[in-house]
Amino acid sequence: MIGRDEIADQKEDRKAWQLLEKTLLASVQEQRRARRWGIFFKSLTFLYLIGVLFLVSPLGQLEGAGSVGNKPHTALIEVRGTIADRQEASADNLVTSLRRAFKDEQTRAVVLRINSPGGSPVQAGYVYDEIRRLRDLHPDIPVYAVIADMGASGAYYIAAAADQIFADKASLVGSIGVTAAGFGFVETLDKLGVERRTYTAGEHKAFLDPFQPEREDEREFWQSVLDTTHRQFIDQVRKGRGDRLKEHPDLFSGLVWSGEQALELGLVDGLSSASAVARDLVGVEEMVDFTHRESPFQRFSRQLGTSIGNTLAMHLGLSAPQLR
Repeated sequence: MIGRDEIADQKEDRKAWQLLEKTLLASVQEQRRARRWGIFFKSLTFLYLIGVLFLVSPLGQLEGAGSVGNKPHTALIEVRGTIADRQEASADNLVTSLRRAFKDEQTRAVVLRINSPGGSPVQAGYVYDEIRRLRDLHPDIPVYAVIADMGASGAYYIAAAADQIFADKASLVGSIGVTAAGFGFVETLDKLGVERRTYTAGEHKAFLDPFQPEREDEREFWQSVLDTTHRQFIDQVRKGRGDRLKEHPDLFSGLVWSGEQALELGLVDGLSSASAVARDLVGVEEMVDFTHRESPFQRFSRQLGTSIGNTLAMHLGLSAPQLR
């Protein structure tokens, strides 16, 4: 005979085994669920990587108009935003666009549509020189600059290389000057009781350090650098515009003018738009965009690097001369 205690023990054992079985089944189901989610997320990652590879590959980049065709056209190149290295309006991007436009056998003229406040004199100078070089190589292809909202400073530097410049009556044009800015934190450090220690090899190596007192001889030297850059800017504008410029005491002072005022000063040749220039002046209304464009991934990488560089320069108080 089996006693009551033994029966109770057997029931307890069965309950324990059933509980263990449920636990094991739940564990297996959880593992299967996790495996399915793992496959799902791996698939998403794979698709994401495929998308990134497409964006950075030549097939994923929009570098101009794609298929140009065999019809005569007016080549359009956008000069948009700050003119600086690793920006949309960098010399590399603009020179690439210019060479592609001039190389195309169906290009009848090149129109630079400008909407920029200026930027680096070096980058603007590169583009100016390349426009002049390409004009000499292709004398039958004229270059027209058309200023939209703004064509100031370094942007006007580039425009001055064109055969003719046009703007809207309300466009902002000119600002032929050079600027460099920084900060001085000497008194702030004194108030905080902080001592600045700088070690250099070279008497003037740290002359732009915002945490050290400004020296008069170094200030005069930096002003001479700006004056030299300004003179170079003026020389290139005079070379490009010639006797179309009207003498005015403030012409090269850094002031910005409306399109209507710029016309009176000889800074522009007329009031018009890019499409009107193509239609009425070039005689070829169809426009093909040759602007070199970066992929979204390249743009993100560039903006991230630029942001880090700008932040570092701001903390160090460094600022290169700018045509603004």
